[in-house]
Amino acid sequence: MGQDYYAVLELGRGATDADIKRAYRKLALKNHPLKCSEPWAPERFRQLAEAYDVLSDPMKKGIYDKFGEEGLKGGIPLEFGDDNPWSAGYVFHNNPYKVFKEFFGGDNPFAEFFAEDGSELILPFGGLRGRGAMKQDPPVVRDLYLSLEDLFHGCTKKIKISRRVMNEDGQTSSIKDKILTIDVQPGWRQGTRITFEKEGDQGPNVIPADITFVVQEKIHPRFKRVNDNLIFVATIPLGKALVGCTVDVRTLDGRLLNIPINDIVDPKYCKVVPGEGMPRLEDTQHKGDLLIYFNICFPKKLTPDKKMLLRSALLS
Repeated sequence: MGQDYYAVLELGRGATDADIKRAYRKLALKNHPLKCSEPWAPERFRQLAEAYDVLSDPMKKGIYDKFGEEGLKGGIPLEFGDDNPWSAGYVFHNNPYKVFKEFFGGDNPFAEFFAEDGSELILPFGGLRGRGAMKQDPPVVRDLYLSLEDLFHGCTKKIKISRRVMNEDGQTSSIKDKILTIDVQPGWRQGTRITFEKEGDQGPNVIPADITFVVQEKIHPRFKRVNDNLIFVATIPLGKALVGCTVDVRTLDGRLLNIPINDIVDPKYCKVVPGEGMPRLEDTQHKGDLLIYFNICFPKKLTPDKKMLLRSALLS
């Protein structure tokens, strides 16, 4: 279940642009890690920034309102005949301080927390973080949307993150980008977790959070995956359901299968094609099955002559 950006900003779906700005201003000030010392404050602050980044942009907001988080981050299906049938997905830059600074501009409501040269001050115990025992921030969890083709062949994904790192003086910090590389293995399933240890924001007296990516499958124009099997729905007319036909299926690796259907196809009929599903993670040389179900199109009207022929053929 994806996150609800409106709920993050404590708004309803009918919120106006002014409502969105007002909510972000109030909640970002309340939950800024320099003001709120609760352990969940950094993640809450990041969620608010991502929600505002999406809902304050008319294009991102329009995609999110229509297709949800999956469509926003996974991409929107374009024409199926296109070489790349998915639009580029949204990736949050993961720098909530950038969103905060752009929103408030030069009027920094937390100016008292910064030195004249702009460097971040280390607060005493009771401020941002105490000088007690080292503790690790909660893990940062992100969705990684992959196509069935990605999960069939395997691929390499490079993801840029922005994180706060400590400077050489050990007292101040700055924002720097880093590229994380994920080697997607054939057969990975939805829910697979990939963790990069201690790649989160650095800070004094704190262990950086782990960053975890969770695999989510993009909607596919032809197949639905169930474990290691692929489901394909073929649309055929009633006549072919009764006398037989051939079903053409374009596989994830580009082959065209011609599957003969010699049985009578009833609404619950399923044709199993062994070994044409997804690679099995434990042994990628073996694959699951292709399950073909059928959408039978009945004629909308029949002439008297055709009715007579059907009575003769089916009721005799």
